Amino acid sequence: MSNDVLYALGLTVFAGMATGIGSAIAFMAKRTNYRFLSIATGFSAGVMLYVSFVEIFIKGVDALTESYGDYWGHWVNAASFFSGILLIGLIDNLIPAAENPHETHSESETAPLHDAAVKVLDSETIAQIGAEKTNDKVHFQGGHNHKLMRMGLFTALAIAIHNFPEGLATFLAALHDPTLGLAIAVAIALHNIPEGISVSVPIFYATGNRKKAFVYSVLSGLAEPVGAIVAYGALRFFVGGEGGVIPPEVMGILFGVVAGIMVYISLDELLPTSRAYGKGHDSIFGLIAGMAVMALSLLLMR
Repeated sequence: MSNDVLYALGLTVFAGMATGIGSAIAFMAKRTNYRFLSIATGFSAGVMLYVSFVEIFIKGVDALTESYGDYWGHWVNAASFFSGILLIGLIDNLIPAAENPHETHSESETAPLHDAAVKVLDSETIAQIGAEKTNDKVHFQGGHNHKLMRMGLFTALAIAIHNFPEGLATFLAALHDPTLGLAIAVAIALHNIPEGISVSVPIFYATGNRKKAFVYSVLSGLAEPVGAIVAYGALRFFVGGEGGVIPPEVMGILFGVVAGIMVYISLDELLPTSRAYGKGHDSIFGLIAGMAVMALSLLLMR
């Protein structure tokens, strides 16, 4: 395995493992910093939107016009872009989360996660020990643990499936341009932090087990490197030329698809999440900052 492939895979693993960072923040921080999450997800959207339209979409045009000519190259690139949107949109509709994985959790919901002394009791345990023996360090789960566990696991599964195309986007970008791949990996990692919290909250409330909630959160993020490996292996096997090299016209189509996927993620997930977590203009500040940082990094690397 070449160094380029290992680097691309490493960035994809980093982006996927950010769900674990979100889970760790939920359990270790004194309180959830919603303003940070708002600016971070807005920043991530800014990076993704800027790099999709200014860099990745253009790379697709260059590769496809070289292969198919100026006229048909633009047509194929546009079709690839909207195919990416259609792909992630279908995944979104066919594999919906039990609850919106980007839904803001209230202070009262997340407060027990930050205090290791808090125990989560289901209705059976409360009946056994007697309510009079409980104290303010006990959170009454109320007997909905089965429903909450199902919700948490379903959310984890939904996020895992959604992360497959994100992993491919990070991997392909890093393989073609290491600097571009790093920027996308950071953007997707920031976007995965609130997803980690969303998996952890219902599983913790269902089981009272912080370790189990953290493990499921991490596993949902592992779908990104797994998705990248499976997709890259399939591409090399089915369309790879001599030595497994992917032809430039196929890479051009993939760049269009990746741009479409990232635009959809930005508009459908990141911006609504950023506005939900933030106050005032936090969301737009994060968005513009993400675009500015991405623009500056691309200019400095020319």
